[in-house]
Amino acid sequence: MAYPMPPKVSKPADMASSRPVGLVASPKTGGGSWFKGFITLIIVLVIIGGGVYLIASYTGVGTGLIPGTSYFQNTWQAVFLTNGQVYFGKVSKIGSDSVVLHDIYYLQVVTQPLQRSQDEPAPTEEEQQQGQQRLTLIKLGNELHGPRDEMIINRDHVILMEDLKEDSRVVQAINDYIANQGENK
Repeated sequence: MAYPMPPKVSKPADMASSRPVGLVASPKTGGGSWFKGFITLIIVLVIIGGGVYLIASYTGVGTGLIPGTSYFQNTWQAVFLTNGQVYFGKVSKIGSDSVVLHDIYYLQVVTQPLQRSQDEPAPTEEEQQQGQQRLTLIKLGNELHGPRDEMIINRDHVILMEDLKEDSRVVQAINDYIANQGENK
């Protein structure tokens, strides 16, 4: 018994291939792809590193995180607080919530009475109260209550910290004080 054969369906010439017309298959070479990936990785790492460096340098984030490094270049710094007080010393640590300062000095206004010669008229009451005002550099620790020469300052109360130049009047006064203390011992 013979079975009938299904009729043959002919395909058009452009449908013969599953790939679009005009594309030619190229042999795959794996040698250059790893190199391109490596170069891309290097470029991405350089961009990320540069961004982290810029953010850290402009915001101050990350200063003092590496032991043995300091944000400050000079020996002495000034720390300005929200209450108007200014302390001079050496910043030893800057944390996220505190600043540690040691070898501390501060300015105090000292009023000295006006001295007049006998020929001058007597000073008025207002002149006597005013007297002659001058700033005096005081070493922390010489007060009546005898504090240690170290402060842990709440970072919320710090307005700014800045380096002092070696030729500033404050640094010169500190160096003079230290030299006098060495002679008196």
